[in-house]
Parts: sequence; C-alpha cells; structure tokens
Amino acid sequence: MTGTLDIPTVQAFLLVAELQSFTRAAEALGTTQAAVSMKLQRLEAVVGKRLVERSPRAVRLTEDGAAFLQSARALMEAHDRALLGERSARQQLSLGISDHAAGPELVPLLERLNAVSSQLSFAVTIGFSRDLLDAYDAGALDAVIVRRESGRRGGEKLAEDSFGWFASPRLKWRRGESLRLATLAPPCGVRAIAVRALDKAGIAWNEAFIGGGVSAVVAAALAGLGVAPLARRIAPPGMIDIGAEHGLPAMPLSKVMLHSKIGDPVKLAALRTLAAAFRSAAAKT
Repeated sequence: MTGTLDIPTVQAFLLVAELQSFTRAAEALGTTQAAVSMKLQRLEAVVGKRLVERSPRAVRLTEDGAAFLQSARALMEAHDRALLGERSARQQLSLGISDHAAGPELVPLLERLNAVSSQLSFAVTIGFSRDLLDAYDAGALDAVIVRRESGRRGGEKLAEDSFGWFASPRLKWRRGESLRLATLAPPCGVRAIAVRALDKAGIAWNEAFIGGGVSAVVAAALAGLGVAPLARRIAPPGMIDIGAEHGLPAMPLSKVMLHSKIGDPVKLAALRTLAAAFRSAAAKT
C-alpha cells in the first residue's frame, strides 16, 4: 500500500461491488458517477491493485477486488461499531413493500442492504399498497415501496412495470368462456386494474382462487387453477403470458414508488442504497 484508506472511499467501493454499477452507487451516495469513479481510482492507487473492471455494459470485481471485498466489509463493520460505542441496540428501519412490487429481487435487495448497512436492523412488512400507505401516513412505517395509487402524489419512482396474463402452459381457455382468475383479495390494486380491463373488453370472468399473497396466487396459477395478472418483472419461470394468444386486453403500466420522510442520516443512507439496488435489480429483469 502507498497511502491510507479512508471510509468514504471504501464505502464507495462496497456500493459499486454490491450494486455492480457506478451509476447506482452514485445514486446511493447522492453524488455523481464521476465522483465515484475518482474514489475508486484513488483506492486502487492506495492498494496498488486494480479492483474493478469497467465495460460499457457491466462492472465486475477483479480477482484482487473480490479478495479486497471481505477486508473492506470488515473495515466498515469496525468503523460502525466504533461509532455505536457501547450502544448494543441498533437502529431499526421499518419498511413496507407491496406484495405485487417485491418481485424476485427482494432477497438480493435485502442482502445488498445488509452488506452496506451494518448499523441498522430491518423490519419488513409485505402487504397491499393501500394498507401500507395508511400505515406510513400514520407513522407506523419509516418508508414504503408501493404501486402508485390513483390520486397519490409525491414519492420517488423506482420502476415502471408492464403486466401480462400469466398461467400454466397446460391451462385451457376459449374466448367466450368465463376466464378463471387467480388474484389477491380486494383492496389489491392489481386485481382492480385486471378486472376493470376485462369488464371494458366485455370478457366474463370469475375468481377461481383468492390468495393472501402473491406467492399463493402464483402457486395456484402454476397448478392450472386460473390466470394471474402479474407484472412481467415478478412472473416466475414456468408461467406463460397467454394475453396475446387469447386476445386478452392490455393493462396499463404501473409505477413502483418509494415514499419516505426519513431525516436520520444512517437510515437515509440505507434508503438511498435500497432505492439504487431496486432500480439495479428491476433493470435486469
């Protein structure tokens, strides 16, 4: 080594490693891509090794970068412990996520958040967008990731989803028959969008399955019980979109929004990382 490591530079490296993007790391830090790039260049000069390989389409760690990653995490954890002093209880970030917005990125999202936010513990609630917004407005949640409700203003857009009519490949349905649906119960906003589109198109429907969560709805659709209206981003392998083949109506795009009034700097930093990680994961699906 030819110098001294500083915490902001190591933090930038960790975010680039976790988010696999200079752009998303800059979003998380509230700075510019050029500033993050300069930090990484300084870090590489200090350690005397190339840590990151950059290309127009991807960012990945070199072998030396992967080896340095564990040391970087240990340094940040020691730094956070020093800041916390004798306090044993960590701060808690309470987060609500709409079931229809969570998608397959939820696990890697939380893993990335935990990797760069050792000062925080997390309480995550999965539910309907409307219920989560009510809890957020009442002060029961620090932040929510929800589908935009009609008339609701503000928030930060994380993704914009298109929807399809997903079913098991073995499901049989003919135009003129009542379409069997697998949905969440009201007040699910996605259910409301779907049935509104069917009614407008003059397609009869009935609810063959009503689930308490998207995972149950997906299981029912995979079992052939019905058709599930789902964002393409969250539809799992094994399901097919039968909409075009059967002339089912298009559904409008839906925005996934982040709402927060957090002022605490530790929680705010974690939330910026969360938003960047969500965008990064959603863009890959």
